[in-house]
Amino acid sequence: MRLLMVEDEERLAQSLSQGLRAEGYVVDVVGDGLDGLERARSGQYAAIVLDLMLPGINGFRVCQELRRDENPVPILMLTAKNGEYDEAEALDCGADDFLSKPFSYVVLTARLRALLRRGAATRPTVLGVADLRIDPAARRCAVGGQALRLTAKEFGVLECLARRPDQAVPKTEILDAVWDSAFSGDVNIVEVYIAALRRKLDGAGAHCVIETVRGIGYRLVPDER
Repeated sequence: MRLLMVEDEERLAQSLSQGLRAEGYVVDVVGDGLDGLERARSGQYAAIVLDLMLPGINGFRVCQELRRDENPVPILMLTAKNGEYDEAEALDCGADDFLSKPFSYVVLTARLRALLRRGAATRPTVLGVADLRIDPAARRCAVGGQALRLTAKEFGVLECLARRPDQAVPKTEILDAVWDSAFSGDVNIVEVYIAALRRKLDGAGAHCVIETVRGIGYRLVPDER
């Protein structure tokens, strides 16, 4: 799942984003309210972690603008202020939850998971192709009812393909969905994970395969053999 973090405290943003990435999330980080609003409008995010006090425009304004656009993305607002009026204003301007600094990382991730569960209500609970089942919220994958162990990146690539079964998904779109926007490596890194997924699916006896669509990317389809 891709998250947007709008936080101008560089050390805090770095520590939070590193922790979330270690848990398998893709995290884009910006430190300005205007940049955060533009990124939120142009990207597809599962949730936004939004600081209140920001350069450019503050978190209240970012939240208000997104809700005025009828953008339903779940928003967890962070603030150094501590008071019921700030909390009330955050919720009134459209935030889904509120957390005062300093906060526990464990509590932040638990709040974030709760927002993602609620925000994912309109998305398929479990994705499936043939006997492959992927549960994005629980981060679980199974073939024929048996758990398939995947790395965070492998899971992200397979989820990206499973969300568009039998469709050609370009390498660049897979890269955008699974890697951070700061990634500056070769797009062909996707091939490494596709190869690993093919080995694991084949080893598990999956009745689906990842086909190469020459000049475009890959597609996940049932194995008709």
